[in-house]
Amino acid sequence: MSLRRFLYLSCLVASAHGYAQAPPELYSEYIKEANKYYDNKEYQKSAIAYTNAFASFGGKGYTDDRYNAACSWSLAGNTDSAFSQLFRIAEKANYIDLNHLAADPDLEPLRKDARWQPLYNLVKANKEKNEAGLNKPLVAILDTVMIEDQKYRMQIENIEKKYGRQSAEIKSLWQIINEKDSINLVKVKAILDKYGWLGPESIGREGNNTLFLVIQHADIRTQQKYLPMIRNAVKAKKARPEALALLEDRVAIRTGKKQIYGSQIAISKDGQYYVDILDDPDNVDKRRAEVGLGPLSDYVSHWKIKWNADEYKKQLPELERKQQAQFK
Repeated sequence: MSLRRFLYLSCLVASAHGYAQAPPELYSEYIKEANKYYDNKEYQKSAIAYTNAFASFGGKGYTDDRYNAACSWSLAGNTDSAFSQLFRIAEKANYIDLNHLAADPDLEPLRKDARWQPLYNLVKANKEKNEAGLNKPLVAILDTVMIEDQKYRMQIENIEKKYGRQSAEIKSLWQIINEKDSINLVKVKAILDKYGWLGPESIGREGNNTLFLVIQHADIRTQQKYLPMIRNAVKAKKARPEALALLEDRVAIRTGKKQIYGSQIAISKDGQYYVDILDDPDNVDKRRAEVGLGPLSDYVSHWKIKWNADEYKKQLPELERKQQAQFK
């Protein structure tokens, strides 16, 4: 399953790969449809929608969309189509995200297949070639950190569904996650304090993303300490502006302020998700676009939230009242 709702790596991730020719509008509509079916656990329909998207683009597709299609095909029980998509991005797009490939629970049905090891070896070779000029000792450390950051978080949704959000099982899992986060934070702080915020040219795209994830999962004091560093890193093109946006929002919410990009989702006592307190809802999509984030309506749909700025503004006074009471 996808855990993108919690902002860690997931099967359904934003595409970072483009073509000289922009895809037709129909492509985007099919992708939205595929994601919706995926969220509803209608995996066969999701996979077919991805297929339709690629057909509408002359057989082409973004790398991340093809990976997502493989996830849907895997969960739908069609291993041939899943492997077809994965081998395609490994061979033609030099896919390198080995850690995610190895940990993604969506792909578990494929791991006992004889084709899995050749696929794994191919992606590993891509990764090693891509990292030839990088700081290999740091890459190795960050690879381990990424695995520990993701491995247990990828189990959350299944355990919540099976045992409940307040169950002993989910509390035990979070205890493990918190312990791993503490260990990871020591490693990442040591890197940041010695080298500063390293860019992809030094530690690779995945290593660079690992720095962000560990800080995003850290305590508020740590986030406040390193927020200026990532701001400067974005200016120097050593960090992604969308990553900074997520951290800015998280720090704002955790310090009693309003978020500006709408990335932070809260849950009510009755189990309903909602957009946490947001500044200037009317212009949130403009701000999101400026940092490379898609429309808020698409983002919040993963929590089955229907975004309506006018309706949200009616709720704001009550949200502000609750926030003020919390930070008194």
